[in-house]
Amino acid sequence: MAERTSHTAGADAPLSSARRPDPQAAGLELADEDFDLVGRTVSINRPRRELYEFWRDFRNLPLFMENIESVTILDGNRSHWKVKGPAKSDLEWDSVINEDVPGELIAWCSTEGASVDNSGRVEFRDSSNGRGTIVTVTIVYDPPGGALGKAFAKVFRREPKIQARHELRRFKQLMETGELPTAAIAP
Repeated sequence: MAERTSHTAGADAPLSSARRPDPQAAGLELADEDFDLVGRTVSINRPRRELYEFWRDFRNLPLFMENIESVTILDGNRSHWKVKGPAKSDLEWDSVINEDVPGELIAWCSTEGASVDNSGRVEFRDSSNGRGTIVTVTIVYDPPGGALGKAFAKVFRREPKIQARHELRRFKQLMETGELPTAAIAP
């Protein structure tokens, strides 16, 4: 079996941010060529194990992912997701963890019949300069409604490429400071 490549040649960028990304090389299955690939990386000044454990409890994800309404754990590897879609629509699906390396990696895929067919992985690796952890999220998904649905989602800031960047930044803020900034005005 060929060894899976995890980064672009000559750089540390994830394969999902390459000019011609390769989902299979990133360890993800691409069921259809119309699926989209999203990848984002952030450096967080916290220990790798701590970040992994926080993320592994999927019930924590709505704390920093604004589009996720809730995640219910069905059993050790299965969960039910409720996500805000564009124009006040709601999307739901079940997901199963298909790879879990404590402190290093969590990979998942939606189950058959999901309203948004998706799979992804989050990787945690020590930074090369000894200042925390590099967190890389890679997601493959089938945009509901195809190209039109994707454009619609962008307008309402519900498109995964936009959300991934924003939510990883929020994850970094939460893990480094213990809180998230808000634009709400105190009474």
